[in-house]
Amino acid sequence: MDIILKTTELTKSFKGQIAVKRITLSIERNSVYGLLGPNGAGKSTILKMIAGIFKPTSGRIEVDGHDWSRNDLKEIGALIENPPLYDNLTAYENLKVRTLALGLSDERISEVLTMVQLTDTGKKKAGQFSLGMKQRLGIALALLAQPKLLILDEPTNGLDPIGIQALRELIRSFSAKGITTILSSHMLSEVELIADHIGIISNGKLGYEGEVHKDADLERIFMEVVGSDRREG
Repeated sequence: MDIILKTTELTKSFKGQIAVKRITLSIERNSVYGLLGPNGAGKSTILKMIAGIFKPTSGRIEVDGHDWSRNDLKEIGALIENPPLYDNLTAYENLKVRTLALGLSDERISEVLTMVQLTDTGKKKAGQFSLGMKQRLGIALALLAQPKLLILDEPTNGLDPIGIQALRELIRSFSAKGITTILSSHMLSEVELIADHIGIISNGKLGYEGEVHKDADLERIFMEVVGSDRREG
């Protein structure tokens, strides 16, 4: 198995409260990995540590077989919480601001707009976009620097069924482009349709990690992990 990212005993505390407790994950290259769990389980905290927003309290993150360093952020794209958009700018202009900061060519703007299917938005301002379009533009921003690893925190949150399906197809297309995607969600039905592998997090702990296949009763596994954790609590 070709592992692009591995965490070992990853732990994060805030003022003595443990948010993430000894999480060990293995994420295969060019796959979609779903972090699944109830709200407040610790999923976003894990993603923020991988994205360099939070520093782990203890444990290890490895990228491509070496210890994570800030240099690795060049190859990690992330959309965590709301897309960082300028509402008064078009999709193209939002991307242009980022390319100038990163020293990239304008050609890359056209490439990512095509990838996320936003080539026909013209002079429409981002503030007038639907929630699904804003999410796709946020993903386009995260893709600009051609990351090997893409981190998406609850990407389908608040979207209507059509927006969810469009985003699902987009995320599924990334593997063929050499992009590994890690996404979080509290919706089991959604993760089943997108992910190749899942990790189920409850109360800051990893209760299950495995491949998604049609014979797996993920709902039963999910309820067992979350239920046992609540009984312990």
